[in-house]
Amino acid sequence: MKAILHLFDFRQQVNLKTEVMAGLTVAMTMIPESLSFAILAGFPPLTGLYAAFIMGLVTAIFGGRPGMISGGAGATAVVLIALMNSHGIDYVFAAVLLAGVQQVLVGIFKLTKFIRLVPQPVMYGFVNGLAIIIFLAQLEQFKTIANGQTVWLSGAALWTMAVLVALTIVLVLVFPRITKKIPASLGAIIIVFLLVLMLGIDTKTVRDIATVSGGFPPFHLPQVPLNWHTLEVVFPYALIMAGVGLIETLLTLNLVDEISGNKGNGKRECLAQGTANMLNGLFTGMGGCAMIAQTFVNLSAGSRARLAGIVGALAILAVVLFGAPVIERLPMAALTGVMIMVAIGTFEWASLKVINKMPRHDVFTGILVAVITVWLHNLALAVLVGVIIAALVFAWESAKRIRARKYLDSQGVKHYELYGPLFFGSVTAFQEKFDVTGDPDEVIIDFKDSRIMDMSAIEALNKLTKKYLIAGKQLRLRHLSADCRKLLADAEKVIEVNIAEDPEYRVGTES
Repeated sequence: MKAILHLFDFRQQVNLKTEVMAGLTVAMTMIPESLSFAILAGFPPLTGLYAAFIMGLVTAIFGGRPGMISGGAGATAVVLIALMNSHGIDYVFAAVLLAGVQQVLVGIFKLTKFIRLVPQPVMYGFVNGLAIIIFLAQLEQFKTIANGQTVWLSGAALWTMAVLVALTIVLVLVFPRITKKIPASLGAIIIVFLLVLMLGIDTKTVRDIATVSGGFPPFHLPQVPLNWHTLEVVFPYALIMAGVGLIETLLTLNLVDEISGNKGNGKRECLAQGTANMLNGLFTGMGGCAMIAQTFVNLSAGSRARLAGIVGALAILAVVLFGAPVIERLPMAALTGVMIMVAIGTFEWASLKVINKMPRHDVFTGILVAVITVWLHNLALAVLVGVIIAALVFAWESAKRIRARKYLDSQGVKHYELYGPLFFGSVTAFQEKFDVTGDPDEVIIDFKDSRIMDMSAIEALNKLTKKYLIAGKQLRLRHLSADCRKLLADAEKVIEVNIAEDPEYRVGTES
């Protein structure tokens, strides 16, 4: 009961007007984007709106980050295109359902802590890549279908679209100077909408993308055979979708943490995302994850609570049920202009200012992540490649830091005081520092300022101890951690244990 009562933090001051306006703005920008992603993937258009409603409502209520918006995202929809083409929509719903189960398991087992392994250059590349994707997606609105082919607008249609987009951008920029009671994005959409209606301007509208009229999301069990073959088909897509969704969600959560100044709950967000995707699979939604563009729209409108997300989700449902005739008449130019401003706001311009001050490998990593994100639209792969490169660079740099201070004491004992981590990358340099043949009969290796990191280091130390034993010399290891002492072969013969001084290392975990 206590957990239920703390579902919302009632101590948080909520500006109802700001939250409602922000929620309506989010809904206006999410509707065409969700429709576009559904159509792009070959799904029925309403699956995109149902996903926006289900994801938005569930995560707004139960998620771990107030102010963050989730919906039918293109990152997850793109993953399922091949499955849709080869097996049909029911297999897509099954994959979405299974992806939700996997995301719930990630939350239960607290695996969200691994997001901390994503370094800042990868974050920059991820955000900048998404900003470019958002911007490039808006260019599609300057195209139309003629004779069954997609072609660029031309003539009056192109100029009308361009002028209205430019007007929307200007309104978004100047609207806050006029009033801050209405979010600039929503104000710009309303003004351009009224202008188009009053002047009878012929331009592209939401109706030109798809109809948004429908009923409440229907319950629908995926009509797929319950056998091993179905699992073999669906599981890879579900796994990739779950991974892409969680990576985008957790990185977005971290960005919102930086903006809001307080920390969200990654575990709770995973549970909410997984639950929402399970419901998507059962209620004909295409699934989704956190949407960084709509999240920035929401935050820039002043929202910091859960109410805006709830309002946005309910507004989308209301549009599907009742408001389609109005929403379908919204000019796409107004929505395109708003999303272009979102792309500009999303881009980490600060990363360009510090590019000359960053290490070259960090600059390369950030650019590569952005390129993969834009080129392949595969956020999981982009982040994974970035993390691997960062890890390899770190390993290379750390390998160069292993060094030893050597000296003979008054009793003729040779000391090797090691500094730096001993791991697979530094074992070769470690072994080269010892002169087994030339060393005196008694040698001490001090690990006070070093640390055994992996099995390669333990094996290297094992080989070194055997060399000294074969040479008939006495080797003692000081300040070696307890876990390393247990793993070393013949440990009792070579390790000098000082209970008062020898450290005992522990691995930190997230509670």
